[in-house]
Amino acid sequence: MKFLNSSAKALLATATLAFVQPVLAADTVKVGVLHSLSGTMAISETSLRDVLLFTFDEINAKGGVMGKKIEPVIVDGASNWPLFAEKAKQLLEKDKCSAVFGCWTSVSRKSVLPVFEKNNGLLFYPVQYEGEEESKNVFYTAEAVNQQATPAVDYMLAQGKKKFYLLGSDYVYPQTTNLVLLEYLLSKGVPIENIGGGFKKDASGKIISAGKYTPFGHMDYQQIVADIKQFAAGGKATVINTLNGDTNVPFFKEYAAAGLNAESCPVVSFSISEDEFRALPAKQLVGQLGCWTYFQSIKSDANKTFTTNFQSWLKATTVDGVKKEGRVTCSPMVLSYDGVYLWKAAVEKAGSFEVDKVRAALQSGISFDGPGGKVTSQKNMHMTKNVFIGETKADGQFKILKEYKGVVGEPWLKGTFKPKA
Repeated sequence: MKFLNSSAKALLATATLAFVQPVLAADTVKVGVLHSLSGTMAISETSLRDVLLFTFDEINAKGGVMGKKIEPVIVDGASNWPLFAEKAKQLLEKDKCSAVFGCWTSVSRKSVLPVFEKNNGLLFYPVQYEGEEESKNVFYTAEAVNQQATPAVDYMLAQGKKKFYLLGSDYVYPQTTNLVLLEYLLSKGVPIENIGGGFKKDASGKIISAGKYTPFGHMDYQQIVADIKQFAAGGKATVINTLNGDTNVPFFKEYAAAGLNAESCPVVSFSISEDEFRALPAKQLVGQLGCWTYFQSIKSDANKTFTTNFQSWLKATTVDGVKKEGRVTCSPMVLSYDGVYLWKAAVEKAGSFEVDKVRAALQSGISFDGPGGKVTSQKNMHMTKNVFIGETKADGQFKILKEYKGVVGEPWLKGTFKPKA
């Protein structure tokens, strides 16, 4: 065997490196994580980044997806809706992510939607939303209105509530949800004068907005809480709360300061989970209600395994910015977790990471036994899941009061409920 000179050795080393790099790249699959890690929505969205990283590590430890390790690409939407679209473009066009898990607000989802449709990307969206949308480029693990808002109204009606005050953040999810709830309440025989928060009408007299709305990050709820107190004075009233993000903190502090409580006028919230309660005066809010498709207090083997493993991951992780103390789990976190496992199952059923093939597998109906119970993908890119009504306890957890099993996600509800004759 002849010995190689230095030039030949260098050439051989370069050739070897060029061969090894594609092999290493072929052993991973990139997925995007698109959440607000700063700004007003970071109070909610940072935990979704954390649970996604935990899920990827859990799957990678078991061999990955079709033999490939998941390689997350994390970007910060920064509670800036146009920036979400820029970051989505980066994940799809530059980073070539096979799927993206992200967004919280509907305005962020609608901002990125054209990007996913143009690039035929696949977004897994995990947070309750208003419906009235169905894209082949979004898989909605999220609660649709009939998996959160209308079951909550049904429960409150069964508890004898007669008056409903609609309060939300000023964007598409609360506005559309409350228009659906207006129709739903009227169909249940609730008179329009018993629906609080105010109305806006167009030139023809048609109601185009129902409820009271405040901007993201709003701090002063003194007048609104005074209105709620007056509305509730006759009894049998409840607040339907679609405030989003950290603005819930000043609202509930003002609510408690005004002497309102779960007995005089309970609040049922659709955006406050165990995770948000870490920043709220939970002891002052005992008895308030939430409606989600998961609560940490669910008693099941799958949930016990999930919560235990997540806490173990928190202790072990070295990811920058992950808070380790006082952590809890919540519905958007579990719907993120479920989404990753449904994507994994769809990839394996399709035998491919190609979006069109993965979508077809999802639309065929795939089930996963998650922490909140069995979930199943639907042809309309939504998900069948269980729905729970919970009551807040002093420790910020929820006591489960009611369960609705196997509720199918129905995004198209506007105009389907007719006023009761």
